[in-house]
Amino acid sequence: MGCSAGNPFPLSPPTLFRHHHLPNNPSFLHVHSHKHNHSFPFTPPNHSTSSLHHENNNNNNNNSGGGGGGGGDGFGDWSNNFFNFNQNPLFLFNFTNEDKKPFPLTLPKHALLLLISASASLTPFITTTSFVARAKTEDEEIVFEIRGGRRVKLVPDYTKDEFIVFENMWSWLSDGGSSKSLSNLRIKCRDLAARLLLPEGFPESVTSDYLEYSLWRGVQGIAAQISGVLATQALLYAVGLGKGAIPTAAAVNWVLKDGIGYLSKIMLSKYGRHFDVNPKGWRLFADLLENAAFGMEILTPAFPHFFVPIGAVAGAGRSAAALIQAATRSCFYAGFAAQRNFAEVIAKGEAQGMVSKSIGIMLGIALANSVQSSTSLALASFGVVTWIHMFCNLKSYQSIQLRTLNPYRASLVFSHYLLSGLVPSVKEVNDEEPFFPAFPHVNLKPSSQVEEVEILSDDAKNAATHIDRRLQLGSKLSDVVKNRLEAIALFDLYKAEGYILTELQGRYCVVLKETSSPQDMLKSLFQVNYLYWLEKNAGIKSSTTIDDCRPGGRLQISLEYVQREFNHVKKDGEVAGWVLDGLIARPLPNKVRIGNETPSPATVS
Repeated sequence: MGCSAGNPFPLSPPTLFRHHHLPNNPSFLHVHSHKHNHSFPFTPPNHSTSSLHHENNNNNNNNSGGGGGGGGDGFGDWSNNFFNFNQNPLFLFNFTNEDKKPFPLTLPKHALLLLISASASLTPFITTTSFVARAKTEDEEIVFEIRGGRRVKLVPDYTKDEFIVFENMWSWLSDGGSSKSLSNLRIKCRDLAARLLLPEGFPESVTSDYLEYSLWRGVQGIAAQISGVLATQALLYAVGLGKGAIPTAAAVNWVLKDGIGYLSKIMLSKYGRHFDVNPKGWRLFADLLENAAFGMEILTPAFPHFFVPIGAVAGAGRSAAALIQAATRSCFYAGFAAQRNFAEVIAKGEAQGMVSKSIGIMLGIALANSVQSSTSLALASFGVVTWIHMFCNLKSYQSIQLRTLNPYRASLVFSHYLLSGLVPSVKEVNDEEPFFPAFPHVNLKPSSQVEEVEILSDDAKNAATHIDRRLQLGSKLSDVVKNRLEAIALFDLYKAEGYILTELQGRYCVVLKETSSPQDMLKSLFQVNYLYWLEKNAGIKSSTTIDDCRPGGRLQISLEYVQREFNHVKKDGEVAGWVLDGLIARPLPNKVRIGNETPSPATVS
């Protein structure tokens, strides 16, 4: 018929009937019909309009004054038969189509009861939906609440003058209940894992390399724990636990092994400053040391009589590796804390480590049950696990982008700046940095980038390598000054600085004043790089200390350039992402105090 109310059982709220041209006062006509058998009770019976007859209505005014009575009889029949389901009274809605022609729509009373119940149940949802519509139509700003990095939309509730959380009220009609429940469960589990394992505000609260590093470290943690389980099982077999050995003797051997191993951790602690300078290299060394210790422990069942010495050496290696790993881990986490949230990054890192260890223990136990007491199988399994462990370690170190400056990274940045006028990016320098400056060709650059265009020039990399070898921070003044005139010349030239720089036998000797700071060391290294540039590119070589301190001498020219350009380099470096608040180095424990010296400008700033 082309009517606009084609669905006689609408699931949408009754307020939507306004779209069907519903008259202002629709009439409900009580109609009788014969019984019909229906397989589906809500299907309206197919009646012809000619069979509809009106009883005692005002339309049948057969006797005078009977109109009013007819109306009363009609209502009585309604009240008597409404809940009598042996009959099928129909209810008629008068609708109009698009041509303004009226047409009837009949509904069984089952459907009317369902419609009334649904309308009453959906009233709260309709009200909330109207609030949402009102919020959208009144040109109001949308408000979001941030919960753990996730946006939650808020809409105003005008009945209570407050904001409420917006949710799609009709999603339960379109989505399946079970699929939605599973989806919500996955979302809740994901959010819970993020709250427990990732810093609050992730990813804005950490640097861009944090996630990749954490994923690789998680896999290597599992591999390390598997190796630990295999090594522990081998030690237990070697001590004789499975052969009825005397418990006291086994316990004494075990304590001796651990006690000797703890000494290595105490002795190694004095080299802590080395770990700050080259954390990646020392971390790799710790991983190799740890795997070597695991291998020695797995071999102990083959040499049970040497349990204590082998176990002690292996324990010393594991203790030393644990110390280095803890020290370097702090360096990495400090670099990840983009919002100075050091404690939280460390705490979440420990939580991630516990998850890896738990998984590794379970897999290690399963593998140990398969290996049993076979040393050959244990070694074969250990070899595979160690390969996975070291591969993940290398990938994790490739992902780390250290933004602080040690002598090598600072020399590479300054050399590239002097040659090109540009400060290289953090990633470019980290890819080129070797594990240890003594081995410049052993770096972390991915193999896929080896054949790509070199961004950092070979001259800059060679300069950084040579400067790092020739640099001596914390030199003794008595070693670099031969007479009183040289001392006076140096003191006069560097009276406003926190350091004294000179050359001696091909080395760049930096004498630190008592008031010097890491910023002074960074500034001195910038001058060292300019001295190297003068030597290689301008042909100006070192002369006597007195001549170099005079106007036009190497030291005077380089210091004047540094005082003019150092702040510009710092600004450009900070824009590139570098942390230029000082140099991370391990200077010799020598300083000098010259009269009543005052702190240098770099120290004050």
